[in-house]
Amino acid sequence: MRILIVEDETGLADTLRRGLAAEGHWADVVHDGHRGLEAALAGPYDVIILDVMLPGLDGYEVCGRLRRLGVWTPVLMLTARDGEYDEAEGLDAGADDYLTKPFSFVVLLARLRALGRRRGAAGSPVLRAGDLELDTAGRRCRRGGREIELTARELAVLRCLMAAEGGTVAKRDVLDEVWDSPGGTDPNIVEVYVSSLRRKIDAPFGRRSILTVHGTGYRMAPDGG
Repeated sequence: MRILIVEDETGLADTLRRGLAAEGHWADVVHDGHRGLEAALAGPYDVIILDVMLPGLDGYEVCGRLRRLGVWTPVLMLTARDGEYDEAEGLDAGADDYLTKPFSFVVLLARLRALGRRRGAAGSPVLRAGDLELDTAGRRCRRGGREIELTARELAVLRCLMAAEGGTVAKRDVLDEVWDSPGGTDPNIVEVYVSSLRRKIDAPFGRRSILTVHGTGYRMAPDGG
């Protein structure tokens, strides 16, 4: 499996990476929430090991953002806190499983295998708006069966819009979901990426699927005619 480890304890992260490599898995490591979110969006990964207490964005926020963006890669959360409310918060955020530190590496491997099997059975979640399809796990976009090449950031913006299922998405919400440091980012950058998406997913097909909701943001029109 290809596994993303998001863990700020560098010693633990390196031990996990080496142990997983010895078991035949490929593991990438990042040490803060912002980079974890970016790596998870750029993926794809089979499983994400996500610590709760992270610099920047905590694990709950990272997991919640991924789910709201339609990324359903299985998440195993790690925490030093042992309590049913902490576990419930992680599961409510969209985590698939939970381990409290310290934990057995053998148990970790068993949990990862179970999550990998679950992912294989579930298949790749696909978002649709009319004949526009976005494979959130495979990071592929198609319209009418024709492949459309998008950058990682364009895919993330489109995923944010399509996940709303026709609802209006505020420009600020797109920034919060897609950009690592939304507070210091000019909101007009969203317009730049929406314009780029329109040139790629709409104009060549004679469609207008990304509609501007003046004073608010954007919404997807499934027919896009």
